[in-house]
Amino acid sequence: MRPILKTTNPVLLSYAQSLLKDAEIPAQVFDSNISFIEGSVGVLPQRLMVPDDSLTEARSVLEAAGLGDDLTTDES
Repeated sequence: MRPILKTTNPVLLSYAQSLLKDAEIPAQVFDSNISFIEGSVGVLPQRLMVPDDSLTEARSVLEAAGLGDDLTTDES
């Protein structure tokens, strides 16, 4: 799994998940429970992860939807 999006914006995260689901690209949110640890202030980003073999397709889908500036450049 590789990160494709890191954000503290729940609307952006939900939108990206929806786009990937519609494209039948599996995605999973990591760090969603971190808000309980940090006290729900929302300063730590959640990561949207996709399988290694779906990364290129997922990036294309999200870039086509105008989210290119929000995507991570860290693909490791």
